[in-house]
Amino acid sequence: MYNIKEAIIVEGTYDQIKLSGFINGIIIKTNGFSVFNDKKKIETIKTLAEKTGIVILTDSDSAGFKIRNYIKQNIPESMVKHAYVPDIRGKEKRKTAVSKEGLLGVEGIDEDIIIKALKDSGCEIDGIKQEKEKTKEITKADLYILGLSGNDGSSQKRMRLCSELGIPSKISANMLTAVLNRLFDRDQLYEYINNFEN
Repeated sequence: MYNIKEAIIVEGTYDQIKLSGFINGIIIKTNGFSVFNDKKKIETIKTLAEKTGIVILTDSDSAGFKIRNYIKQNIPESMVKHAYVPDIRGKEKRKTAVSKEGLLGVEGIDEDIIIKALKDSGCEIDGIKQEKEKTKEITKADLYILGLSGNDGSSQKRMRLCSELGIPSKISANMLTAVLNRLFDRDQLYEYINNFEN
């Protein structure tokens, strides 16, 4: 069992059940879109954010991003971490058909991928803070220079990079910048992209 300091916010019951099989910590479910009308749930998430911090771990589909963004808008940025599961095509065992977008949700993702996502987000796991040494920060200007935004072929290049890093392809430029800053310093990213293209 992994001990996670931050409260983990997931979408549904099956996500919560999956995580409780290998995570010791607070796991809160949003009950999907019902969180939009559940003031009590948002207040609970705010309280947890103030006490322990929170990490949002929603599915990599459009619905997951809508829920993530709604929570993000209601909680101070300094108290929120973001863990992303990659776009993995498939169907959860309990379902009879694939989801609308054909992607596995958190409940269908392997444990080691989820733990990596939580580590990459900066969670405190087993009493160890997943800190990254502060170095040269990556900006959206770097995304442009590296051809990841605002250029012909940027979308395809960004999708390839997201796939390589195991993060969802629907991620916004702001969130991509935040994730890249957790994984690389500026020089490392330039070197990675250079090697990635060759």
